[in-house]
Amino acid sequence: MPPWGAALALFLAALALLLLLVPRLRSSWRRAVGARTLPGALFQDDHREVNSRSHADQFSDGFEPLPGGCSLICKPSALAKCLLRTLRRSAALEPGLRSWLSGPHLQTLCHFVLPVGSGPELAREYLQLADDGLVALDWVVGPCSRGRRVTNAGSLPAVLLVIPNAWGRLTRNVLSLCLLALERGYYPVIFHRRGHHGCPLVSPRLQPFGDPSDLKEAVTYIRFRHPAAPLFAVSEGSGSALLLSYLGECGSSSYVTGAACISPVLRCREWFEAGLPWPYERGFLLHQKITLSRYATALEDTVDTSKLFRSRSLREFEETLFCHTKSFPISWDTYWDRNDPLRDVDEAAVPVLCICSADDPVCGPPDHTLPTELFHSNPYFFLLLSRHGGHCGFLRQEPLPAWSHEVIFESFRALTEFFRMEERMKGLSRRRTSFLGVRRRWGALQKREVSPSSNLEEIFSWKRSYTR
Repeated sequence: MPPWGAALALFLAALALLLLLVPRLRSSWRRAVGARTLPGALFQDDHREVNSRSHADQFSDGFEPLPGGCSLICKPSALAKCLLRTLRRSAALEPGLRSWLSGPHLQTLCHFVLPVGSGPELAREYLQLADDGLVALDWVVGPCSRGRRVTNAGSLPAVLLVIPNAWGRLTRNVLSLCLLALERGYYPVIFHRRGHHGCPLVSPRLQPFGDPSDLKEAVTYIRFRHPAAPLFAVSEGSGSALLLSYLGECGSSSYVTGAACISPVLRCREWFEAGLPWPYERGFLLHQKITLSRYATALEDTVDTSKLFRSRSLREFEETLFCHTKSFPISWDTYWDRNDPLRDVDEAAVPVLCICSADDPVCGPPDHTLPTELFHSNPYFFLLLSRHGGHCGFLRQEPLPAWSHEVIFESFRALTEFFRMEERMKGLSRRRTSFLGVRRRWGALQKREVSPSSNLEEIFSWKRSYTR
């Protein structure tokens, strides 16, 4: 571990001890974060409803209780029924023994403080971009277990694109997700932005919070390497802004079959402006300063580095780095017009499962930070809301992986089966339409032979179809 990594780990460990030993400080953080419960309309005593409700998967108002104190919020559709059926049968959501790290702060900090361990075997590739910048792709190549499953019978394994948080730290959460994906038959690859996690910064340009241009080139390269394999994507925390921006900008041309976001930050501008509880604010800010300190000389011509490293908040750091540049300064409003992850959300054409917790100490209270109207109105977005789990935590008793990871792969499997069934039904429909078309054409020819003076306008009639 590099020296700055050890310093950051010690800093976060001290924060964890403070959370355990200073109850007055913990209560002040709770007041700063706010009440971690949703309005009564969202969280109810749902165990009785789940057990008594028939499994007909009928939606009432877009709010469906699930085992383990979870809820599914979405727009009723055939895909939603399929996902609801899968989640109700999921063993990962069943109430059972939870981890001893049951508090939201401990579940959150354990991914940043506890040592990563051996982790998976990674094979790194550097991808040169159109502007000569570099991003890194870490392909997970091992260890391969004997009981490895296959995601698509009779075809190539699906590729899983993993996007870490926006600060560039590779957490235990991401590594355990990759190991489980490898066991389930996926081919995981981790995307690292410019200057993150050992990726060299060869040009004085960093990737803004919600700019998916670099990710587009990375996905194009992944498709070039694996043209026949399905592509799924998972993002962690603040990294979800990049994934959602990509899905919105690319629409149906994203090449992604399904996506999932673990503890996503959806209202990003409000999140930056409101600020985080100071332990998390200081920890994330310190990590970014340490990461960019090695490139201070290269960035001097672009930004005011002295002001950048004196920043006291994440908003001040972000604004100095991307808005107050020396060459093309822009306003804070303009920056978010270009980088809000939900700016093109109506164009997204890929099912997205967002897994969030009501006691998330980083994102804040869900009734203020989750745009529930998005999940009620957009048939591609699904919100799985849990009572507990912290930020990117969702831990269970060791050695079981986080239940959020299990749910993600179960939902991907359900999506694959759903789309396979849809294609099969479309194929049958096309065959039936083709057969009926032949019969209609044969009947029309017979009618023309009987009545050669038929109206040409009726024979060559057509209708224009407008599609978006």
